Amino acid sequence: MVVTQSSSKFDNEHSPYVDISFRVIGDTIPADHNYALYAAIKNLLPNFIQESGVSIYTIAGMPDKRGTIHLSDRSRMQIRLPSDKVPLAYPLAGKQIYLGIHPIRLGIPQINMLQPATKLRSRLVTIKGYQEPESFLEAAQRQLEKLEIRGTPVIPTRIDGERDRKTIKIKRFTVVGFGLEVKNLNEEDSIRLQQYGIGGKRKMGCGIFMPVRENNEV
Repeated sequence: MVVTQSSSKFDNEHSPYVDISFRVIGDTIPADHNYALYAAIKNLLPNFIQESGVSIYTIAGMPDKRGTIHLSDRSRMQIRLPSDKVPLAYPLAGKQIYLGIHPIRLGIPQINMLQPATKLRSRLVTIKGYQEPESFLEAAQRQLEKLEIRGTPVIPTRIDGERDRKTIKIKRFTVVGFGLEVKNLNEEDSIRLQQYGIGGKRKMGCGIFMPVRENNEV
């Protein structure tokens, strides 16, 4: 079930959000490619990239642990945006772009509605000024409350037992953040968190939340 109505003050600020997904055709891309992807789209569609409500996912594939991701038939370039802005992204179809020295081509897009889930996960959330786990979680909780979302933020633990701390390179700078799960969400809050996200750099893959299924797959 997709939630389409609520009584929140956030209603009607945008049309319903969707994900538009382009197949990625190529061999490899850099593991840290978010800024390069943002820059490539900005070069092709400078007006579109400035639109409010636009978030760009990290492209998934098979990492080789040496700074490269190997693409597969399932690799997609996804953009989350209000549905009335979807036509603005159509010109990306069929385009070749470069992520560093790695060429990729974008296929024909598909559109998917957001689906609610009791637990959502973001690969990386960055909140300016908060680089330690405890203060980061407190800041994340404040942002959830500002969005009127009732949920429990948790930083996942990696296999080595450490908190899921990550970085992203933006030009000459390295930005620190954490993987983040938000649990105990109702349907309305789940959709709202997927629409608005938390933290910054959402056009560079940060703060974008996706449902976690029962087998812990995102």
